[in-house]
Amino acid sequence: MVNKEVKHEEGFLKIRGIKIFYERFGKGNRHRLIALHGGPGASHDYLLSLSDLASLDFDIVFYDQFGCGRSDYPKSESDYSLEYAVEEVEGVRMATFGNQKIHLFGNSWGGMLSLAYAIKYQENLITLISSSGLSNVPETAKEMHRLISQLPEKYKNAIEEHERKGDFDNPEYVEASEYFMKQHLLRIDEYPEDVMRSLQMMNDRGTYLKMNGPSEFTINGLIKNINFDSDLKRITVPTMITCGKYDEVTPKIAESIHGEIKGSVLKMFNESSHMAFWEERRSYIGYISDFMKSHDR
Repeated sequence: MVNKEVKHEEGFLKIRGIKIFYERFGKGNRHRLIALHGGPGASHDYLLSLSDLASLDFDIVFYDQFGCGRSDYPKSESDYSLEYAVEEVEGVRMATFGNQKIHLFGNSWGGMLSLAYAIKYQENLITLISSSGLSNVPETAKEMHRLISQLPEKYKNAIEEHERKGDFDNPEYVEASEYFMKQHLLRIDEYPEDVMRSLQMMNDRGTYLKMNGPSEFTINGLIKNINFDSDLKRITVPTMITCGKYDEVTPKIAESIHGEIKGSVLKMFNESSHMAFWEERRSYIGYISDFMKSHDR
C-alpha cells in the first residue's frame, strides 16, 4: 500500500501508559488527518486504502486502538469503554500533531468514536467524517435484524435459531454470518489482504467479543446499550456522514445522524455496503478529500 513517493513510518506511541501501534503516511503534508478503525476490536489495516490520501497532500495517521491489532491491552477492565477510547484519540492527536487541529475520520465503531470525540473535543477539529458510523447501538442492532429478516430463509432461520440458543459457534450460524457480511460488510468477491488481516486480528485478540459480541449483528458486549443521539446536536464542526446503500449500519442510521447535526453533509454510495473506501475506492477518496480540503484553506 505504500507509495514510494510518500513518506511512511510506523512504530509505537505511549498513550495512557500502554503501547499503541501506529502507521503514518505523508508526514509533513499539509492536511492533518487521523483515521479510526472499527470493531471495536479490529485493527487499522482494513482502512489502508485511505493511504491514497497521502498523495493528495494529507498527513494521515492510522493506529490500532487499545487491545487491538499490535497494541497493548488496557491496564484495567474498566478501560474497555467509549470514554476511554475518546481519551485515547486525544492522546494520539497530541503525540502526533501536538496541539494542532486535525481532520478526524472514523468507520463503523470508529465512526461512533469520532462522533463521541467531537462532542467532547470539537475545538480540536477542522472537519469530522463519520463513515458508516452510529450513535445508538440498540437502534443499529434493530436495523441489522431488519436486514436479517430479508435474507434467504436458510440464513435468516439459522441466525434467529442460534442467537436464541446462544450457540454462536454452530457452523450454521457461522455460515449465515459470513453470508450476511458478503451482503452488508464488503461486497467484493475476494477480500483485500489488508481487510483479511484486520479480520484475523479481530478474531485473535478478544476485544471484539468483549466489547461488541460474537458477530456484527449479535451485539451483546459492553457497547450494547450505548446511545448518545441526544448529544449529536452539540456538534457544530463541519461534518460529513457517508454510508453504503447496502450497509449493515443502514442508511436509516446515517440519515438520523445527519438530521441531528446541523449543516452536516450526507453522501450515499450506491454500489457499496460498509466499506465504500474499498468498494468505490476512487470516488470515495475523491469525495472525502474535497470535503476536508474545502474547510482547510
